[in-house]
This record gives sequence, structure tokens and C-alpha cells, in this order.
Amino acid sequence: MAEARIDKWMWAVRIFKTRTIAAEACKMNRVTINGAYVKASRMIKPGDVVQVKKPPITYSFKVLQAIEKRVGAKLVPDVMENVTTPDQYELLEMSKISGFIDRARGTGRPTKKDRRSLEEFTAPEFMDDFDFDFDFDEDK
Repeated sequence: MAEARIDKWMWAVRIFKTRTIAAEACKMNRVTINGAYVKASRMIKPGDVVQVKKPPITYSFKVLQAIEKRVGAKLVPDVMENVTTPDQYELLEMSKISGFIDRARGTGRPTKKDRRSLEEFTAPEFMDDFDFDFDFDEDK
């Protein structure tokens, strides 16, 4: 039966962009195989269930083939099966929505409303009209 290193497999099936990032995820206890935390050098075989924590959700993948060479995106379904539960994707949608609604005031880029109120606050009042109420005394 074929086996492959977990970090190479995750890179080969495009879970992570680089093998270094995949190995780092293993080191930070974000990757489990059948419920156990693993090192980057752990060997996987077909039938294993790999769980990867990418906050805010945990993805689950079933290994169909153990490969170490990167494959095209169209061939990924032949190598792994995504078994992530729908409630995890629901959690992802909720975090995307709440990221915009629950933004604390003053954090991140100012909104258009913030910018306009700031401009209104800093604009000098007397610059709006140049009709002065008093005459300049030119005799002195």
C-alpha cells in the first residue's frame, strides 16, 4: 500500500500553498489524522481522515490516494474527498458576515461616513464665504 508524508500530501492536493506552510501547520498542532496530532513527517495511507484547522473552521479530508507529487486542480478529487461538515461552512459564512457588521469603531480603514465627518470637523468655518462683515481700515 502506498504511503506519503502528510506535509507533502497536503501541498500536493493544494490544501496549502507551500510545503513549508504545511509543515508549519503540523508543528502548530493544526493538523490531525484520525483524531491524533501529527508531525510533518507522519506517513498517511488511503482511508485516513485528515483534519486541518484554518480558523475559524476545521476542514476534513479523506485520503483516496497517497501522493507526494503536486497534481493539477482538476485531478484533486481523484486524490482526496472533502468530508467537511456543512455546519463548519455555516460557521465560515457567519464569520464573514460578522466581520463587517461587528467592526469596532476606530479599527481598520475609515468608512466613507467616517471620512466625511472628519472632513466636516476639520474644515474651517470661515472659509466657506469670503463676504467679510467688517471693513479694513486703510488709513492707518
